[in-house]
Amino acid sequence: MRSRSPGAGFTLIEILVVVTVIGIIVSIGLLSLSVLGDDRQLRIEARRIGSLLAAAQDEALMQGREFGLEVMLTSYRFVEYDPYQTRWLELEIDDIFRARQLPEDMEFDLLLEDKMVLLSAEAVTIADPDSTNVSSKSKKYAPHIMIFSSGESTPFELRIARRSEQQIVILEGDAMGIIDVMTADEQADALR
Repeated sequence: MRSRSPGAGFTLIEILVVVTVIGIIVSIGLLSLSVLGDDRQLRIEARRIGSLLAAAQDEALMQGREFGLEVMLTSYRFVEYDPYQTRWLELEIDDIFRARQLPEDMEFDLLLEDKMVLLSAEAVTIADPDSTNVSSKSKKYAPHIMIFSSGESTPFELRIARRSEQQIVILEGDAMGIIDVMTADEQADALR
């Protein structure tokens, strides 16, 4: 067995383990002391949606598929563009991109191009264009946020709000698909 010489340093793995342990301890401390100053559940929901959008971006890039996100007042769902049928389809059997509901007392606000979007309570019914039940006056379906196979996406600002406590967490995405999660205070500080 070799002994370490006095001039030998630490290995990269030893340093990474120490940094990871320190990061975990600091995170637990911040969460237990509520230093974050906002609703932790709002951040969790924002990160979940951000992770799902990132997964959809990866799928779009790797498989050459186009995805979309439709946002309702208290829920959201992913859709996929079918180029053969030239229409959007709901992802019903995909467990990752299934429709999801926000926890009680949370709501969405969506801004596209700095304009507030009026969100409905229910998902829009995606009509089959070949169906005889579709009127010529019906508007063609399109999701609020589109995720293209080129890696680009619709720029957006999605606010998750707990109105009873007047708390908001913002999920912001740009045209290049970069997604940030921040509080309203952090956004105001960034704009200064």
